[in-house]
Amino acid sequence: MSLNYKQAGVDIDAGNELVNRIKPFAKATKRLGADSDLGGFGALFDLKKCNFRDPVLVSSTDGVGTKLKVAIEVGKHDTIGIDLVAMSVNDLLAQGAEPLFFLDYFACSKLDVDVATDVIKGIAEGCKQAGCALIGGETAEMPGMYSAGDYDLAGFAVGAVERDEILPKETKAGDVLIGLASSGIHSNGYSLARYILQQNSIELKEMGEELLTPTKVYIKSCLAAIKTKKVKALAHITGGGLVENLPRVLSKGTAPKIDYKSWTRPAIFDKLQKLGNVTDEEMHRTFNCGIGMVLVVEKEHAHEVKKILEEAGEKTFVIGELI
Repeated sequence: MSLNYKQAGVDIDAGNELVNRIKPFAKATKRLGADSDLGGFGALFDLKKCNFRDPVLVSSTDGVGTKLKVAIEVGKHDTIGIDLVAMSVNDLLAQGAEPLFFLDYFACSKLDVDVATDVIKGIAEGCKQAGCALIGGETAEMPGMYSAGDYDLAGFAVGAVERDEILPKETKAGDVLIGLASSGIHSNGYSLARYILQQNSIELKEMGEELLTPTKVYIKSCLAAIKTKKVKALAHITGGGLVENLPRVLSKGTAPKIDYKSWTRPAIFDKLQKLGNVTDEEMHRTFNCGIGMVLVVEKEHAHEVKKILEEAGEKTFVIGELI
């Protein structure tokens, strides 16, 4: 008997079919500097075409955690790719960087071309929202590594910032904290969220749409604010919440004083807290609780920066100050 790769669980033809399907999505994300097509061994990006004076490259990598389990169980795969892009590109903002390009890694036990196409279509949509190019990626079919129907995702973003504009800058007591509304849970805390639902015998499908609301991409609004040179620091509020993420971008000797009643939380957080009898402290350390990004500005510039953010479509709140 002659054995082959397909019998071992890897279908090369399916992989080729996926590449052909996703090429139009990747092409739709092209921007200055990204001219190569998918299929090469390496992805090319021409930084010179982006007209930077003295650029420093900034990189970030992330996944979407156990939010994948929700997408898989609910059978909805077309937005999880937006989450993947958002988690990495939003991190670049903390250094003041503009996203340039993105690569993805999709791993599964057996490749379902329809599912993978939906996922990568979402990745391309996230890239369009962020203004960066999807210039490459990798699909890995690994029988025995994952359970049937499962898949995993990782994303890699590269951006650039002018050397003299790198954030964070020096912060001081009296600086104002401007919070940008999140679209929901984003992509952190899903292990607790799923556990709460499990303990209450609630099926994920009952709250699927709410749980799968994609992570907000803050690139265009925050870059507009950064260009004013009035922003001292930005913090992407991910795992650890406001409690642990905001101090990462503050100067020594300054600390945030946050008024947790200064914004209205999306209903999903109240629902989870009530169902799980979760303490306020645990909520604040696990979830974004309705604030997905925080900008630090001097008090005299707060109104101007808020106006720019709101004109770009953000819902903003002054959530506190530095002490």
